[in-house]
Amino acid sequence: MKCMKVHGAKDRNTVTFLEGKHVENTGGHKDMGTKRQDIRTLSKRHPKLETLMYRVDKESLIRQHRLQKKDKAPGIDMVTKEVYQENLNENIDNLMHRLKSFSYKPQPVRRVEIDKGNGKKRPLGIPVYEDRLVQGAMADILSDVYEPRFLDCSYGFRPNRSPHDAIKVIDNTIMHKKVNYVLDCDIKGFFDNVNHEWLMKFLRNDIADPNYLRYIARMLKSGVMIEGKYEDTSVGTPQGGLISPILANVYLHYVLDLWFEKCIKKQLYGEAYLVRFADDFLIMFQYERDAQRVYEAIIKRMELFGLELSKEKTRILPFGRYSASRETFDFLGFTHFNSKTRKGYYTVGHKISRKKKKQFKSNLKKWVKKNRDKQFDEFMKKLNKKLTGSFNYYSLSGMIREVRNLWNHAQYVTFKWLNRRSQRRSFKLERFYEIWNDLIVHPYIHVDIWSGDKVIYNKYV
Repeated sequence: MKCMKVHGAKDRNTVTFLEGKHVENTGGHKDMGTKRQDIRTLSKRHPKLETLMYRVDKESLIRQHRLQKKDKAPGIDMVTKEVYQENLNENIDNLMHRLKSFSYKPQPVRRVEIDKGNGKKRPLGIPVYEDRLVQGAMADILSDVYEPRFLDCSYGFRPNRSPHDAIKVIDNTIMHKKVNYVLDCDIKGFFDNVNHEWLMKFLRNDIADPNYLRYIARMLKSGVMIEGKYEDTSVGTPQGGLISPILANVYLHYVLDLWFEKCIKKQLYGEAYLVRFADDFLIMFQYERDAQRVYEAIIKRMELFGLELSKEKTRILPFGRYSASRETFDFLGFTHFNSKTRKGYYTVGHKISRKKKKQFKSNLKKWVKKNRDKQFDEFMKKLNKKLTGSFNYYSLSGMIREVRNLWNHAQYVTFKWLNRRSQRRSFKLERFYEIWNDLIVHPYIHVDIWSGDKVIYNKYV
């Protein structure tokens, strides 16, 4: 299967934001929402955009400062939000001066390893505080440029799109389209293997601002600090950076989404549907021969752009109304399987994946053990917040029993470890159940994927 080429737009197709500059220079005022909508509007009309960097202004940097969480770990300079805020205006003015004079250079990212919950470690990058502000402002601009250009098949790190939206689309596609096979794909270490040269080519295809692109290139090459030693970053997106998700989306937009939509689908015998959330994606097919051809084509496509599919985790499986298969696949923390309703009609079933369930239990146990000595009211308040986040994510249509099992497990673990705070028993079981039922939100169907065209989020009453 032939691959689609990326063509650069001609100079006559570029556009500058002169209208925006005129408003600002004549004393007019536009709020941040209006400014961002301007970019999206122009992105729809013109294939290539100029003068983006001037939109990284004092207002946008202060906005990013306000959005930063207080408890974030510092980068290699050990500057926290609280420290930076002591001289906020002076610091922002200094940063703006360096940005305008092109003397601003992103600092190396501090790399640490965190527990994944399965005994393995995951590398995590911590940028310095100033770099977070600049990346956040530039990421907003990049998102506004590409949001009108991204295809409907992508859902990760996009406004007003969630994992539940992707699951609903998968559910509806298998239920109502001609789907008999699923190609379940996994990319090895995607964020660590993004090719910088290709990424910059993709960006230059849509952006003609050399200053904006220059700073993107600097961020990619900023390097990492591992135990006090500097290492170059010749591939990959900035670890822990706010701009990494949108850069990843741009990369896969060209590598996968456009290629599949414009090139591959035209060569297939039957129907095929792609759903991608960040670097996780699957393709649903009518015919097995199409699935096999695309699988082989994707391997070559990924190799061309410096990526590799995991052969152990990538597979073609029979799935759908007419497959009568007991095969399952995991996607976005859920295990999806063929099932039937109480009346015997076909439906797609969902449950919490074994990996995520194990991870939930492990993290819960660690958290309760670590925080059990805190004041009881504070402990239960934080626990409720922690559990509610997990329950809300997994409380999909038809999954109330699954979530209730997690709720019961959390109840048992909490009771067990709270009673180990001292030799004297802290609670009797009956009394603890009363307190638990009062302070911990009961599971309910939070995410309705069966009603209407869009996902409905039910609020707890």
